[in-house]
This record gives sequence, structure tokens and C-alpha cells, in this order.
Amino acid sequence: MFCSPETIRSSKRAKTIVSVATSLTASALLFRAIANNVIPTAVHDYFSSNLQKLSTCFSSQLTLVIQEFDGLIADHMFEAANVYLGEKLSPLTLRIKVNKLEKEKELELTVDKAEELVDLYNGVKLNWVLVSSPIERPISNTRSNEEEEFASSEIRHFELSFHKKHRYMVLRSNLPYILQKAKAIGEEKKTVKLHTIVYNSTDYWSSINLDHPATFDTMAMDPDLKKFLVEDLNRFIGRKQYYKRVGKPWKRGYLLYGPPDDIDCLIELDNKAISVEDDDEVSLSGLLNFIDGLWSSCGEERIIVFTTNHEDCLDPALLRPGRMNVHLHMSYCSFSGFKTLASNYLQIQEHTLFRDIKDLLEKVETTPAEIAEEFMKSDKVEVALQGLIKFLQRKKDGN
Repeated sequence: MFCSPETIRSSKRAKTIVSVATSLTASALLFRAIANNVIPTAVHDYFSSNLQKLSTCFSSQLTLVIQEFDGLIADHMFEAANVYLGEKLSPLTLRIKVNKLEKEKELELTVDKAEELVDLYNGVKLNWVLVSSPIERPISNTRSNEEEEFASSEIRHFELSFHKKHRYMVLRSNLPYILQKAKAIGEEKKTVKLHTIVYNSTDYWSSINLDHPATFDTMAMDPDLKKFLVEDLNRFIGRKQYYKRVGKPWKRGYLLYGPPDDIDCLIELDNKAISVEDDDEVSLSGLLNFIDGLWSSCGEERIIVFTTNHEDCLDPALLRPGRMNVHLHMSYCSFSGFKTLASNYLQIQEHTLFRDIKDLLEKVETTPAEIAEEFMKSDKVEVALQGLIKFLQRKKDGN
């Protein structure tokens, strides 16, 4: 094979370039090793930090970091971004995190860690990345994995990158828009939750969905009292600006009091969900501090409901407006309450036996819970109503 002089010269130049590059690489590695061993760590960190700052000065990109927690408090902006980006997933998204609790109606889709998502806002390209770093934290011995001393966990944050010329637009327009949009999405998927504190190394709130079938339509209450309560609640919900204008916290407390079993029937909680404790060491001041602590730590638009069978035994300091704004007496079952129960349990609106039952209810004190129990003894309407009449007659006769 014949090679021209030009080909030979090109080959020699290529070998020379490769040789020089190899020498430079080896020299750089040697210099780095010597620098790490000879140059003090503080000096090394100083130069590295300044070089990084110098490169940042010439970059056109700005990155906002949104942490998941501010101390022990969940960051509102992070939660909003997580919800918002879950609605922005596209066919190009390669990793999607899917969650669904047992009683949730829909799947919850969110962006997974290390996945980049591009959002366009007013024609501006915004790059989102969820960054996750593993950590370890001690857990309570009462948890299911009692044999483990530590539970794997992670700390997360969003990195939002864009051209630095759009800084004020993102801060003043895009982020507030995300907060507003996430709130609207949350309202559409809103699920009432019951919260409690799980004690481990630190205090954390834990929640479950409160999937309760009761509505105001199914509650066995006096119609006038029910109407007053619904109107008061609706008025409270629509008065955010009013409370702000008059300088009052946007909160309201309700006290329900009445005979035993009456209030329980309205709520219809499972017995396993009710915990009754007798503690002689609970003082009035301690209870007041606890209630005031609930008011001060639960944000705004909060409704707290208190129940008791003996309102007359409560201290006036507990009953004052500001702690318990509305007092509702849940009396014994009236005929209107009976008709609500008959509609719920027997699915009837009228019956020939209603007149006899109405006469007995005017003479006998009975709770909605007792009537509901009689209705549950039979699936046949006639048998259930006759059983209720016999029950009321026995109470009237003192048996």
C-alpha cells in the first residue's frame, strides 16, 4: 500500500496532538493530587468557591430553590408547586410518582425526583427539577418496623431555573399564580382529614381521610335549629374580608350540649374512634391554655366543635365568646327528628302509624340514638314502627 507524503505528515501531527493531550491530562491529574495534599483545605475551598461564583456571574440562568420544609413546618410554596406540576405532566415525562390512599377517589400524580419538567408561562420557558437527598432520622419504637433503629427518608427541594431577565416576572407573577392554581386544584379534590400527632423523635402531624356519610339532610335535628346552624356556617365561610377588617381571627367555636347519646347519634362515630379518659389532674387553666393553643396554631378559616352532656357544669371562662361562640342545645328527639330518621332508616315519608308515634313523643323523652336502634331491629317498615311504638309505650309506663 502506497502512502503519500501528505498522509504521513498528517499521521505524525495526529500522534503529536494525542501525545500532548495525554501529557496535559496526566499533568493535570498530578497537579490536582499534589494540590489536594499540599494546599490547605480552607485555601482550596476558597478558590473553588470563588471560581464557582465567577462562572455564575457569566451565566444567564437564575435558579430558585424551594425547600420542602422550613424547620419543621411544611413550606407552602413547595406544596403548591408539587400540586401544580402534577397537573403539568406531559407524554414526554419519563418518571411519574403515583399515590393513592385507600379512601381517596383519584390517583395523585406528581413529578418524581430528578425528573425535569418544562413549564411555559407567558411564553417564558421555566425548568423545574425535583432534587432529593437521602437522610436518616430516628423513629418511634411503636411503629410497625420496631426492629429498625432508623428509617430511610429524604429531604427534597425544587429547583426552578430560567433566564435571569425574567426574575421579577417569576417572583411577582408566576409563583403567586402557582399558589392560586394549586389552591383551586386542591378545592376540586378536597378531602376532609382528621389530624393527630404521632410522637417520635420530633412531633409530626399524621392524618387520615374522614370519609363520613352524614350530611345536614340526614341529621335528626330540629328544623329551625338546623336552619340557624347552616345559615351561621355559610355566613362565617363568606366573611374572610369582614373578619380581617374588624381585626378578629377568622375562627368560630360551636358548643353542642344535650342528653347522653343524642350528640353521639348525630356524629355516628365508631366506638373504636371514641376515647374517654378520666384525669383528675386536668386543671381549668390547663384546659383553657390547650383551647387557646388550638386557636392560635391552626391558621385561619377554622371551626372547632365542642360537645358536652352538662353545659351547666362548665366554667364561664370556657363558655365566653371567642372560645365557644355559638351554643346549641341538642334536645330529645322531636317528631320532625323522628321523620328524618324514618326517612334515613326506613326510606318512608309518611305512614298511618306516624300519628301514634307523634302522640307518644310528646309525652316521652327519648334520644335519636334510641329510635335509630329500634329501626335497625327489622328491615320491614311495619315491624320496625310497631317495635318503636312498644318501646315508647314502655318508657311512658316507666318500664
